[in-house]
Amino acid sequence: MLAEVADKEFAEQRIQEVSESLARGMYVQARRQLHNLPAWDVALLLESSPPKARAIIWQLVDADEHGDILEELSEEVQKSVIRQMAPEKLAAATEGMDTDDLAYVLRGLPEQIYQEVLKSMDEQDRHRAEQALSYADETAGGMMNTDTITLRPDVTIDVVLRYLRLKGELPEATDKLYVVDRDDKFIGEIGITRLLTVDPTKLVSDVMDQDIQGIPVEMDETEVAKLFERQDWISAPVVDDENRLLGRITIDDVVDIIREDAQHSMLSMAGLDDDEDTFAPVLKSTRRRSIWLGVNLITALLAAAVSSMFEDILAQMAILAILNTIVPSMGGIAGSQTLTLVIRGMALGHIGQSNQRWLIGKELAIGALNGVIWAILIAGVVALWKQDLVIGGIIAFAMMANLLAAGLAGVTVPLILKKFDIDPALAGGVILTTVTDVVGIFAFLGTATLLLG
Repeated sequence: MLAEVADKEFAEQRIQEVSESLARGMYVQARRQLHNLPAWDVALLLESSPPKARAIIWQLVDADEHGDILEELSEEVQKSVIRQMAPEKLAAATEGMDTDDLAYVLRGLPEQIYQEVLKSMDEQDRHRAEQALSYADETAGGMMNTDTITLRPDVTIDVVLRYLRLKGELPEATDKLYVVDRDDKFIGEIGITRLLTVDPTKLVSDVMDQDIQGIPVEMDETEVAKLFERQDWISAPVVDDENRLLGRITIDDVVDIIREDAQHSMLSMAGLDDDEDTFAPVLKSTRRRSIWLGVNLITALLAAAVSSMFEDILAQMAILAILNTIVPSMGGIAGSQTLTLVIRGMALGHIGQSNQRWLIGKELAIGALNGVIWAILIAGVVALWKQDLVIGGIIAFAMMANLLAAGLAGVTVPLILKKFDIDPALAGGVILTTVTDVVGIFAFLGTATLLLG
């Protein structure tokens, strides 16, 4: 743990040194410092720099490192860097990239540039690019690599070991080799550890594990990540409909998916794109954020319209206007807690048809219990403050009703959005806030109108 902290501090120090050299205009020194930085640190520096500084950094980086750095960049920053590159230079940078990273880069290109990049590639790389792009994005096929080592079941372990020694190196994150028949159909796998410890005279078929199912090429990448999490895999084979081995998925790609999903959920709740560039141009960022600000304004106007229905009672009793914000605020907090837990449960695969009713019942019970607790508390405070038991009772009733509505909405809103293929993390918060504002205001002012009007 201490070593990890030291490495992180050392990396931050080196990045800071490059930034200081650039700020002073010492480009020769900055080039030398960049040459000593690993690709992921250069990527972090690019993502931490404004657009003009990025352009300078990219020019100072060795062209041989461009491909490795592009693989480490977030999509939005990657696009901004690629826009500065000529097609032939981009083609050179993608040479030797893993299949999944190559597809990721090419999918983000405008059609015209994409075609120019393909023309600049040699025949082998062009074929590799077309193969990578033949699978749908955000599926097992889109995230797999084709750098697999395959074996036949009728060869001995000794033959396999001699073959590996002749090969000289293994693809990254290789913890197992895959066994296929003459038609490339996946029939089993053998771990590297077992390969090294078993009797070398035995056949592969005698020691391989046959109880392994390949990942379907069309499986969603989120489901793939869940499989890796449950099975503790380091790598897994990908197969087509006829069980032919197409490639493999490794844990480093799965970690990227898990991180992206986490970022997506966090930023979506604020109405932001998960690829939002911190240093994007002002107009671009303003345009993106304005969409959800506009949606929020509409919901706020709806709540204001409900308040306007009770202008007469508000004009008669100023205390109601003072207390009117308390009930919607409490409902919003309670609903957000439920919404966050439900979205998390949905992301982890914990919530399905079999337990939705139980979950709704649980949250209604929590809403009722919280409603009783806080209704009694707020009623006591208001009654003592204003010496008026009726107003205390009114706000208590409204608090109870809104906390029940908040619990119900916190569960049902994400479930309903999911059925309509709408991202609950993106739209759930806005809808929930509207529900708790409208119910809270209507319950409070409506009850006050009935009893005091």
